Amino acid sequence: SQERQNIIRYWLENLRAKQGESLHNIHFLEGQPIIPELAARGVIQQVFPLHEQRILKRLMKSWVQAVCEAQPLDDICDYFGVKIAMYFAWLGFYTSAMVYPAVFGSILYTFTESDQTSQDISCVVFAIFNVIWATLFLEEWKRRGAEFAYKWGTLDTPPESIEEPRPQFRGIKRISPVTSVEEFYYPPWKRLLFQCLVSLPVCLACLSLVFLLMLGCFQLQ
Repeated sequence: SQERQNIIRYWLENLRAKQGESLHNIHFLEGQPIIPELAARGVIQQVFPLHEQRILKRLMKSWVQAVCEAQPLDDICDYFGVKIAMYFAWLGFYTSAMVYPAVFGSILYTFTESDQTSQDISCVVFAIFNVIWATLFLEEWKRRGAEFAYKWGTLDTPPESIEEPRPQFRGIKRISPVTSVEEFYYPPWKRLLFQCLVSLPVCLACLSLVFLLMLGCFQLQ
């Protein structure tokens, strides 16, 4: 469900205006994204997907209202997507793992005497236990997270490969030499020219101003 909604939203946000198109007295530039521009002008207030009540009620019974039952992670993944499911998988694993230091710490606190030497020894023992517990917790979560990632089809997927280009990105249309699909292309020499003539001078000017202000403060002192 989440993936379908993302595809629909991606299509909507990447609707590009043709030359001479206008709407509500808004004249678009060629290749300009329509939905973000309408949202910026106040014509569209917000774009968001609607929930499916049938699936939400089912998740309410099997997830929210369930007591002492495992989380339906597959159902969460199918509806909310891998990121949300992975978050709740980690949250459930972390909550379960916290039982061990809680139980051990309670037992240690119960049998620790009130003198300073016993308290110091208990603190050292508990610190050593926490170091071991944290190491085992991280390693076990790596394995558990890899299992979920493999199960949900996101193992070894670099983040940049699933990030969509910004709808506000502008450039010239061309056929991609990699995918043979029409795309917007911004020449690297234009980006380098902008960095050299705009970004770099502004950064140098700000650094110079900060340096002069620092010298002025030293002079006043």
